[in-house]
Amino acid sequence: MARTARFTFLRKIAAAIAIIAAMDRLFLGSAAGSWIGGFALAWIGALLAARPALRRRPSLVALAIAAGFAIVLAHDPAGLGWVLFWSALSIAALMPRIGRFDDAWRWSLRLAAHGLSGPLAPVLDLIRLARLRPRRGGHGPAGLAVLLALPLAMTALFVALFASANPIIAQALTRVRLPGFAELLFWALLLMLVWPSLRPTRWATCAATLLPRTEIALPGIPAASLLLSLLLFNFVFAIQNGLDLAFLWSGAPLPQGVTLADYAHRGAYPLIATALLAGLFVLAALKPGSASAADPAIRRLVVLWVAQNLLLVASSILRTLDYVAAYSLTGFRIAALAWMGLVAIGLALICWRMLMGRSAAWLINANALMAALVLSTASIVDLEASAAAWNVRHARETGGRGVALDLCYLAQTGSSSLLALVALERRPLPPAFRDRVRHVRGQVMADLARHQSDWRSWTWRGRYRLETARRLLGPNPPAAAPAPPGMERDCGGTLRPIAAEQPAPAAGSATAPAGDAIANAVANTTPPLTGAPSR
Repeated sequence: MARTARFTFLRKIAAAIAIIAAMDRLFLGSAAGSWIGGFALAWIGALLAARPALRRRPSLVALAIAAGFAIVLAHDPAGLGWVLFWSALSIAALMPRIGRFDDAWRWSLRLAAHGLSGPLAPVLDLIRLARLRPRRGGHGPAGLAVLLALPLAMTALFVALFASANPIIAQALTRVRLPGFAELLFWALLLMLVWPSLRPTRWATCAATLLPRTEIALPGIPAASLLLSLLLFNFVFAIQNGLDLAFLWSGAPLPQGVTLADYAHRGAYPLIATALLAGLFVLAALKPGSASAADPAIRRLVVLWVAQNLLLVASSILRTLDYVAAYSLTGFRIAALAWMGLVAIGLALICWRMLMGRSAAWLINANALMAALVLSTASIVDLEASAAAWNVRHARETGGRGVALDLCYLAQTGSSSLLALVALERRPLPPAFRDRVRHVRGQVMADLARHQSDWRSWTWRGRYRLETARRLLGPNPPAAAPAPPGMERDCGGTLRPIAAEQPAPAAGSATAPAGDAIANAVANTTPPLTGAPSR
């Protein structure tokens, strides 16, 4: 048994060394490319080879999900995809000690403890190795170090003497490169990342024991107080929803001094916070099986209140869409719309839990599943590319009802906007605007081609975008007209005079007032990316 455990431990050491060696060869610079997905798949393979306990069904399911996110990273590496991959891989690593998936809240604590205690895992194992007692006739770690000290020291001395006497040996030794401090630090960081998946700490598996096995008993609210609260809540929410129906949904004229964009944007996020607060109130006050939850009048008022909250969320979504129509779409605003949809689903699940008598664990797992589906979709779909395509289709310059196209924003999103810019360039456009589009498209396309020429930053998504752009534009894409002498282009391709550099003030001379400096800095900045703050 001890020999099997020792062999398994050595196999984990070999797997860690292989992963670190592969990462050291791949990570030659800071560029992130599709090789990250290949590294993630190799990590999964090393885990399967080093830990036979992961070959059981629960761990294999988690590893299969991790492999799916590894493929996403191979297509286009991003931070969200890596977080989802690490979460699935960590669940698989912890599963042999847990045995099953109980609920999302306990697993969130386990993952947090796993991430916080992971860097200590190699140190703890080194301490355990140092404390091991030697077998009969064998040597412990300290004895082994003493045993090897003399042979290694004398051998190094002899090699040094031979190198001074033999130029061939000296030349061979000069080709040996010892790792520097930065490389050793990088290996240590990789070990802290990889080793916890091979030997997770006990803290990660024991974190969920801090939670009670049963639901927390909250102090009850008297039925009369709860009934009065729900009546007042429904009345106040009816006023807000009535105003939204009058001005937001029906298109009635707003009071003087209030614009539709201002009315739409100011209330989007506070109303979502209101809906979340309402959901927490229902969770705290109406536990399934309680006397209040069984009262028919209270149940009807709760259902009515949840329905009003759903209308509130729908109004928040409409507000955001109106704001997008008044300005433009961004990836952040798409994420905000998805978040609002999750809030609506959460409210519906809270109401369903009360009506059907479901447990708190069921509610947490249902919400976690919905959030996981949304996050997985966001890791696959490029939100910025979707926003760029929508902005091009609805821009004023292309005959749409949207605002003027913000080319600076498209340039900032990089390769995500390339195909949208190509589609825009192929449309009938005014000559001056077409020239600006060609400049921005040329800059984005050149940056993407430069990244694709380096294998470290090469990605499958970048390859598809670059080949599609070249196929649509031809082998020699048209370029923008060069800037005349004394002129330069800003981020949106607009020509402007080159700002003359001001000489530095001489020592002791009076400088311009701070207000003038700030005004000049503001005057020389580029236009805002979205026409208005995103808030």
